[in-house]
Amino acid sequence: MTQLFDPESGVVTPVTVIEAGPCPVVQVRKPEIDGYEAIQLAFEPVAERKLTKGELGHLSKSATSAHRHLVEFRGPSELASGDTVTVEIFQAGDKVKVAGIGIGKGFQGTIKRHNFKSGPKSHGSHNVRKPGSIGASAWPSRVFKGMRMAGRMGGKRVTQVGLTVHDIDAEQNVIMIKGAVPGPKNGIVEIREEAR
Repeated sequence: MTQLFDPESGVVTPVTVIEAGPCPVVQVRKPEIDGYEAIQLAFEPVAERKLTKGELGHLSKSATSAHRHLVEFRGPSELASGDTVTVEIFQAGDKVKVAGIGIGKGFQGTIKRHNFKSGPKSHGSHNVRKPGSIGASAWPSRVFKGMRMAGRMGGKRVTQVGLTVHDIDAEQNVIMIKGAVPGPKNGIVEIREEAR
């Protein structure tokens, strides 16, 4: 993330800078063959030795060089196999949603993971950061499934909606999105047009 200043008004805008593309179209899914409509895009060119023969064979069908990541975007599209998607499909002011794997925070307690309140901190209390009661006694004689408890936090797919494209730089394949997006630095994200 960084911030951009408007030279006229002096207003500062927090933005996330994302390298987006160029992404070649590897495959076009069709309802009569695959049962649904989608396009498959590739990202991050790599040496051929870093991919398996199966992956290289799949990419060679569309005359695409070796790429590390493949992602499908569902929905109808006019793109054909072999076309290239760049940041120029977006314009400043477009509403988008960004999906990615959120930052993993490891094993956390209920206060951090589920925003539980802490217990009393004085008079010899032994229940400062504990979860409290998690079930009844004689009935149901067990803990219900789905009880919010301590456990691994983060590291799951997150979609941030309601974001706005602030600016694009087609020469450097960079898109600047106002606000924060899910995932760590150098993580892989998917940018989609927000459904109207």
